[in-house]
Amino acid sequence: MRYYIADLHFYHAALNDRMDCRGFAGVEEMNEYMIEKWNGKVRKQDDVVILGDLSFGSAKETDTLLKRLHGRLYLIQGNHDRFVRDKEMDMSRFQWVKPYEELSDNRRKVVLCHYPIMCYNGQYRLDENGLPKSYMLYGHVHDTRDQRLLEQFQKMTQETGFIGEEGSCRQIPCHMINCFCMYSDYEPLALDEWIVCDRERRERIP
Repeated sequence: MRYYIADLHFYHAALNDRMDCRGFAGVEEMNEYMIEKWNGKVRKQDDVVILGDLSFGSAKETDTLLKRLHGRLYLIQGNHDRFVRDKEMDMSRFQWVKPYEELSDNRRKVVLCHYPIMCYNGQYRLDENGLPKSYMLYGHVHDTRDQRLLEQFQKMTQETGFIGEEGSCRQIPCHMINCFCMYSDYEPLALDEWIVCDRERRERIP
């Protein structure tokens, strides 16, 4: 099984009372809760793609953290993943570290980047049933005004018509999913789980 998650920010104590307002008593409580949620879902043979900003900690702290997390790890590097550039960091825990990647997930393309890409590769592609063949998975914006703007953009895009190659009028597909860890209660999710999570979250937005 392959899972995805973004913006865990292990060791980033400020997110408890600023920006995310996560509400943990301290960074240790936050870290332990996220590790528990991760290992309660992920088995050792599973793949987990981290969509950036895994850890705000030092190389030593992050190395210790990685030894506790289940699964085979893949990192899309985020702007806060400073440990990647630290010469003392043991990067062998990651299968790869990249700024961008495209993978196949059950016959669907997933475009992976820490930063949201509004016009992503394969955006217009649908299968024979009219379902998306491509998804853009991202992080970075957490649950902020930037995410609200992205949701407005997606809604406008999906309501915009165009004439397809077959001559019929179609709506522009736009399937971008913010894999922000708080949306899933810090649990890595499979693509189909993120699709459901994203839809249900949007339905709750006033």
